[in-house]
Amino acid sequence: MIIFPAIDIRGGKAVRLYKGDFSQETVFGDPVEMASRWEAAGGQFLHLVDLDGARAGKSINLDVVKKIIEKVNIPVELGGGIRTLENIQQVLDMGVKRVILGSVAAKNPELVKEACIQYKDRIVVGIDAKDGIVAVDGWEASGNVQAVVLAREMAQAGVERIIYTDISRDGTMEGVNVQSTAELARDSGIKVIASGGVKSIDDIKALLPYAKDGIEGVIVGKSIYSGTLDLSEAVMVASEGV
Repeated sequence: MIIFPAIDIRGGKAVRLYKGDFSQETVFGDPVEMASRWEAAGGQFLHLVDLDGARAGKSINLDVVKKIIEKVNIPVELGGGIRTLENIQQVLDMGVKRVILGSVAAKNPELVKEACIQYKDRIVVGIDAKDGIVAVDGWEASGNVQAVVLAREMAQAGVERIIYTDISRDGTMEGVNVQSTAELARDSGIKVIASGGVKSIDDIKALLPYAKDGIEGVIVGKSIYSGTLDLSEAVMVASEGV
């Protein structure tokens, strides 16, 4: 199982939100320094989110993303406001390994299908949900569709990998929604990366038995910034499967 250290970027700074609420923000400093820190701790793949882009509907913090790519030697995935084929091409040309399509997956599945044809497994769909219902536009609106239904549609569109975030737990460190994530993986038949609520090594261990169901990784954010989870230990436990 892969551990993805998260760096959420807003106003050029690394921040964390509580349940996706932009008014409940904690600033952690320079995103480039954070990227180096997580790489040094054993991070295998960086998960970057352009929070300003998520609200604007287009990439905003690409200058910061470029600096991170130039600084680290591990792959980077990026989400937040990427909603056109041109924007996808732009960020891939910068050196981003995988592009995360969020709101556009619910609003324009045909674009996702075309993106998968062109870029194959470099396209990941982010499904963010609260009480099983997809949220869009920086989590500020309902997508009016069930997460499991959207996941099945994305599988049919050619998507190979989904990031599933339980918004009600994101930034709360109240524990991963293991059962819902596993169910989504089983029902959609594609790989799923868990996100939201990780607090400690116990959350990593709780996910490991469900690798067989299709959970291939987990995103860690507030827990590694606050120190309740040691990234090096998480990577070791996840790689050994114990």
